Amino acid sequence: MKSYGRFAMMIVTSTVIMFGLMYLNTYALDHVFFSETRLYMALLMGATMAMIMMAFMWKMYANKKLNVGILGVSVIIFALSLYLVRSQATIEDTSWMKAMIPHQSIAILTSERAKISDSRVKDLADKIIEAQKKEIEEMKVLIEELEQRE
Repeated sequence: MKSYGRFAMMIVTSTVIMFGLMYLNTYALDHVFFSETRLYMALLMGATMAMIMMAFMWKMYANKKLNVGILGVSVIIFALSLYLVRSQATIEDTSWMKAMIPHQSIAILTSERAKISDSRVKDLADKIIEAQKKEIEEMKVLIEELEQRE
């Protein structure tokens, strides 16, 4: 059973790390907000990793019923996370903005740092940077206002 605990810790640790890694391509630190959508994606990836690892390491784990149980729970977490990501069923005003700010921040980072040579593409990138920065600031103000009401 000790090896199953290690397997669980490996999946949990990797899932937490994957959640954090999803923020590494934001443009600025103040564009990082907790995002339910990113949490669901991390759970989706963790469940996928658990299924793949169990399939590859099946013979390392002697309790076949527990192995099947791990696969079953992983499939359920995968399906639920996929539903939550695709439906956005739990996402409301502030959680939507907190998910969008890092998303738009990525657009700023890639638009600003790409090696763009065509003047038309550069013009488009500059417009994207300007629009995204403006929208991020607007969302930050709205988040603050809405959270003060709660």
